[in-house]
Amino acid sequence: MKKSYGLFIGGFLLITISILSVLTAYKTLSILDSNTKANVNKNENISDKDDEENNSNEEEIQEEVKDTIVNINAVGDCTLGYDDNFGYPNSFNNYYDKYGEEYFFKGVKDIFETDDFTFANLETTFTNATVKTPKKFNFKGPLNYVNILNKSSIEVVNIANNHIKDYGDEGYNETISTLENAKINFIGYDYYYVFNKDDIKIGLGGIHCIETMSCTEKIDKVISGLKELNVDAMIISFHWGIEKDYKQSTIQTKLAHYAIDNGVDLVLGHHPHVLQGIEVYNDKYIVYSLANFSFGGNKNPKDKDTMIFNIEFTFKDKKISDTKVKVYPTRVSSVTNTNDYSPTILTGEEANKVLDKIQKYSVNFNVYEHIG
Repeated sequence: MKKSYGLFIGGFLLITISILSVLTAYKTLSILDSNTKANVNKNENISDKDDEENNSNEEEIQEEVKDTIVNINAVGDCTLGYDDNFGYPNSFNNYYDKYGEEYFFKGVKDIFETDDFTFANLETTFTNATVKTPKKFNFKGPLNYVNILNKSSIEVVNIANNHIKDYGDEGYNETISTLENAKINFIGYDYYYVFNKDDIKIGLGGIHCIETMSCTEKIDKVISGLKELNVDAMIISFHWGIEKDYKQSTIQTKLAHYAIDNGVDLVLGHHPHVLQGIEVYNDKYIVYSLANFSFGGNKNPKDKDTMIFNIEFTFKDKKISDTKVKVYPTRVSSVTNTNDYSPTILTGEEANKVLDKIQKYSVNFNVYEHIG
């Protein structure tokens, strides 16, 4: 009896131990399975986060390589006023009094409004000064004529030329203060302008240099000044050349090449009062003379041909990756028999005549492939 009881107890304990072992194993497997699921979920979350970070990185890369396009129009000599020795009838001032400040650029304003900025050479003073500098011509306009620029979408002007001191230091200083008050950007001598778009900086400087190679020192100074402003591209405006010469001089060519060899990306020239050629040099553009534009310095110039030069820079990684240009053949007046000071885009045979003139003295440039 005792032996049977002992066997019963032993068997019961064995069964109990077996059951406990199975339960323990099941619990262990459940815990392991639970932990495994937890890790899978965790890994899935990490994977989602990685995707978000990868997408974010891709967006950042796309932002870094995004192109920035800067569109610029450039025109030549704008004399917003006149020499009072010319007489008031049919003068620029006479037209202003008749038609107002929006009259002069009405034929081209729609082009100027589509760019990032428009550049012009300011061939006059805005001053009340009366004492003239001894010279052949002295140009000035009343202070309020500066509003013509604002009303016409001309944002940048060059003052480094042979007429900015027609009324001495008084006229010069008053012109500068007038431009500043009107918020018109200006360049020349020690004044620079930096245009900023999408953190792309284009610096402009102006040089007055009439037929002398000593201007290389002025070029060096402007380049150095612009580099100190951490610009990504440089444009220099040159007041140079020989008046009424259609062919650019050897000195103009040498100075332009020197500027580009030292990092300048575009050369814009004026002073001859007539059109000269366009050159492509080391993939950069040189416009030797933009001629007159809205020009109060002559009531009826014999040569009324001019142009609007348009250039579009594409920047990638803060460097110029592409450049496109257009030329708009233009006349300084809307009529042929006199100067009404209102530049007008030309078409047909009149346009071809202007394009032929530009092409004749152009170098490595086909103007007929770039008609605006």
